[in-house]
Amino acid sequence: MRLLATSLLALACAATSMTAAAQGAGVKAVDGVLVDAQGMTVYTFDKDTANSGKSVCNGPCAKLWPPVAPMGTPMAPYSTVTRDDGSAQLAYQGKPLYRYEKDAKAGDRDGDNFKDIWHVVKP
Repeated sequence: MRLLATSLLALACAATSMTAAAQGAGVKAVDGVLVDAQGMTVYTFDKDTANSGKSVCNGPCAKLWPPVAPMGTPMAPYSTVTRDDGSAQLAYQGKPLYRYEKDAKAGDRDGDNFKDIWHVVKP
């Protein structure tokens, strides 16, 4: 019985740590996809290389696909990349995260599979 209680406590702590890491990053999973603090869907861009530490979506691209800024200090699987302008951008599993300007309200996923290179993030 004591072993079961210890195991359950360990599982609860692990779940709390994962939730805290996501909240510290400023994103969370809702309905199977990541959303930012305002509930807006976040996306990855196929032209970004995971773990490169960079985003290739700059200038006009970043106007349509605004980068997600980190909130707090992200913990794995979240990290940050440095944008060309020197600002920090949140990344998930090494891939920079973006919002889609045309998503009008929380829960919109209009950018999913846009030009077959933009995708919602499924944690």
